[in-house]
Amino acid sequence: MMDFHKEALKEIIRDESRIRFEQIEPRFLSDNLGRLKGRADALVFPVSQEEVSGILAFAHKNQIPVTPRGAGSNLVGSTVPVQGGIILDLSRMNRILELDQDTFTATVEPGVLLKDFQAYVEAEGFFYPPDPGEKESTLGGNISTNAGGMRAVKYGVTRDYVRGLEIVLADGTVLQVGSKNVKDASGLSLKNLVIGSEGTLAVITRCILKIIPKPETSLSVLVPFKNLRTGINNVLTILQANANPTAVEFVERKVVSLGEEFMGIRYPRPDAGSYILLTFDGRKEEVEASALQVRELVMKHGAMDYILLDDKELADGIWKVRGALVKAVEAVSEQEPVDIVVPINQSASFIEYVNQLELDSRMQMVSFGHAGDGNVHLCVVRGDRDEETWNRELKETMRKIYKKAYELGGLTSGEHGIGISKRPYFLHETPKENLMVMNRIKDALDPLGILNSGKSYITGGNNHAETV
Repeated sequence: MMDFHKEALKEIIRDESRIRFEQIEPRFLSDNLGRLKGRADALVFPVSQEEVSGILAFAHKNQIPVTPRGAGSNLVGSTVPVQGGIILDLSRMNRILELDQDTFTATVEPGVLLKDFQAYVEAEGFFYPPDPGEKESTLGGNISTNAGGMRAVKYGVTRDYVRGLEIVLADGTVLQVGSKNVKDASGLSLKNLVIGSEGTLAVITRCILKIIPKPETSLSVLVPFKNLRTGINNVLTILQANANPTAVEFVERKVVSLGEEFMGIRYPRPDAGSYILLTFDGRKEEVEASALQVRELVMKHGAMDYILLDDKELADGIWKVRGALVKAVEAVSEQEPVDIVVPINQSASFIEYVNQLELDSRMQMVSFGHAGDGNVHLCVVRGDRDEETWNRELKETMRKIYKKAYELGGLTSGEHGIGISKRPYFLHETPKENLMVMNRIKDALDPLGILNSGKSYITGGNNHAETV
């Protein structure tokens, strides 16, 4: 980086411990998987909106690329600085600023960790429902990818809990979008443009989040089935019966076995072919009534058993195995994570296709996910393939997987975002008219293309930021 650029950044970030020009740690140049590598000329840790605005105004003026990041837990390369320039790490903007009990909102900075925020509001008798698998992700990162999670079937996704944002545009302009108000029919929803945009449109510096009263109780249930299709068909039965589960997860027995070995915890009924894992929450009598209703339904429709996880240690163990499935796979082999979403009634057909493709290609595929909303998670496993074979066969396998998902009415990503790794499939399957509109919006908000360009939907236009 040129000396005068360094001096200009030092004028904005006056604390030298929060700015680096050399020996940037590799973790800041990648994402959570660490396989995609970028490069950068500077790494900065702002602690205020004013610093963020100053950095972006400087970068805009000098056409320097900027890559925003939080905890770096992204899985698709959204935090990889592919064009060099400045890494804008927001992890030190991590204060909970306000809990407004009268409006059921909390105001936070983007670097607050999800687990810390959930613990904070629950200690005050409130509840923040979005619950993606990575609890050490930041709230700003969750908003930037519109993170989902296991509780989406009842409560929705991150977008449903964002009331307002303070954002900084690429040229340093600060905007307040949304508010504490429940309703808003006042002009275009700029807030919703930013949610899920993966840092390509603006940088979030403050978030107003909706919270709700904490449920009185929660109960988990494990239901084993002989095969996957019977289990998935039961999910539709449960949803159509309005039993109102909080979470509905599916996992095949062969996948559970990997998690069991990794965690040292055993599932009941190892003779099952698949499991459905449910949670109910709310008032005690409502939870008990819903659990009883579901028991009667599934036992009539092929369930092998109905196991109430009313022992906390057992329930925690079952959920730990479910939560550790990706790490269990990573412990034995490199893998490519996939989070395709298909219509709920097509989940079984899609997974059966994946299982057949696994047999035909001899490439291991570990499938599990959110049965209640059709979000199928896959780990496509490398095994002992050399680099050339792995890259060639992975590309062909992924092409077939995404093609099938789209044939069934599905989409490229349910919650991880597009980033770099899913970009070829997303661009191939998305109508060119849609991409054109997305890029026009990008050009309007970031005409020089300095914010996270080369990611997601971005295909060209005026977005040609130069490296320093």
